[in-house]
Amino acid sequence: MIQVYNADQRYQASHGWLHTAFSFSFADYYDPNNLQFGPMRVLNDDYIEGGNGFGMHPHREMEIVTLVLSGKLEHRDSLGNQAVTTWGGIQRMSAGSGVFHSEMNPSSDEPVSLLQMWFLPQTPGLDPSYETSSFPVDDLRGKLVPVVSGDAALQKSGAVAQIHQDMTMYLTELSSDETLTFRQADGRRVFLFVLEGSVGVRAGEQDVRLGRRDSARVEGSSELLLSGHGESRLLVIDLP
Repeated sequence: MIQVYNADQRYQASHGWLHTAFSFSFADYYDPNNLQFGPMRVLNDDYIEGGNGFGMHPHREMEIVTLVLSGKLEHRDSLGNQAVTTWGGIQRMSAGSGVFHSEMNPSSDEPVSLLQMWFLPQTPGLDPSYETSSFPVDDLRGKLVPVVSGDAALQKSGAVAQIHQDMTMYLTELSSDETLTFRQADGRRVFLFVLEGSVGVRAGEQDVRLGRRDSARVEGSSELLLSGHGESRLLVIDLP
């Protein structure tokens, strides 16, 4: 029901300017048993040194979400978009029928820490598009705050980025012994990723503890009890 992936089990690589850890098969790392989880295809935990990044490169048929954890990240693309994002902001790009983009650390000396996540789109052949959104950082305490969703009703708030998939991405912060319950429809999946601290997860009779950068994939349970152990920050993704 709950499958745990410890942080040190991830494939890791260092290229001098880039330090990265892959939660799914990507680039030189290939595991036929770890290709995707539902429509979730990639989660890369990247740390980029100042003045470096990924130059212009192509993508297609993928929904790409970037969450900056610290520092700043600059995006440019072949559609003419340009934006700099830091903690509290989301970058969402629908590669659709094809787009080129770059992702650079605009600081000369400050590193940037980020998560980049890829999801298969619900419908192929979309026109490529890009947006940034801002979520209320001060509202994360003890609440599941949606930051990316395919639900049009949630997108109306202006703080939730659109994604072309039947999914919603939440962030929350929990203090020691603070709990909250996550509920979803039967037959769906949940992906959990601990950004900071330690989080307890209970589904039915199964109870696990996740540490910093640990993740879990949950199936067969429509209700999770989440509990903080010390100050913690958690990413929760509701997937079909």
